[in-house]
Amino acid sequence: MGRAHEVRAASMAKTAAAKSKLNAKWGRAIYVAAKSGVPDPALNQNLKKEIEKAKKEQVSADVIKRAIDKAKGGVGESYTPERYEAFGPNNSMWIIDCLTDNHNRTLTAIRTAFSKVGGNLGAPGCVVHMYNNQTVISYEGDNDEEMFELLLGSDCDVTDIQKEDGIITIFAPVSEYSHIKEVLDENYPGKEYLEDHTTWVPTTYVKLEGEHDQQKYDRLMEMLDDCDDVQDVFHNIEFDD
Repeated sequence: MGRAHEVRAASMAKTAAAKSKLNAKWGRAIYVAAKSGVPDPALNQNLKKEIEKAKKEQVSADVIKRAIDKAKGGVGESYTPERYEAFGPNNSMWIIDCLTDNHNRTLTAIRTAFSKVGGNLGAPGCVVHMYNNQTVISYEGDNDEEMFELLLGSDCDVTDIQKEDGIITIFAPVSEYSHIKEVLDENYPGKEYLEDHTTWVPTTYVKLEGEHDQQKYDRLMEMLDDCDDVQDVFHNIEFDD
């Protein structure tokens, strides 16, 4: 069938593998969230948040249902959350959040990834103190003053509201995520958000220096993406627009 067929087949296989990995990632996160409390998103805010995030990644309802049903079964894998702090290209600072059923496997994979790009793992606390753990919600609009008054009047603890290039971004403590979302959903039902999560926001940034650093960054991200135990990756690298 020729080279064109081979290229299409390889592309389809790669797409299928990426989809499978995405389903596995969110299936694991939803399973853990369901096991940590009541396996009902109406009663378990952490589970509700994971389901919303999975849906935004276009994870199917069937994958979500299977993960919850698995948690309801009572017996299954035992996943432990683990966090690694590391230094990468140009002394950038990284936080790697994982869910694993094998500590040694995960530790080896993360350590190897950073070692191959000239980086290294650090002790707990060596990086995280340079980040703020925050709720970040952003959307297209220009009603920053209106939003501030709404959240303030609803007793929401908001760190900051910024408006830039037609984008409104709300920053708040992690503990305020559910409260703020309830207020927004009540006042702006069906509103679409560009960002809607809790995340680690760096207090300082670095830039990559030259093509060599960029190659290291690309390789590191590829290796972390290939590790099934990795759930989230945060770094303080700032890229030019």
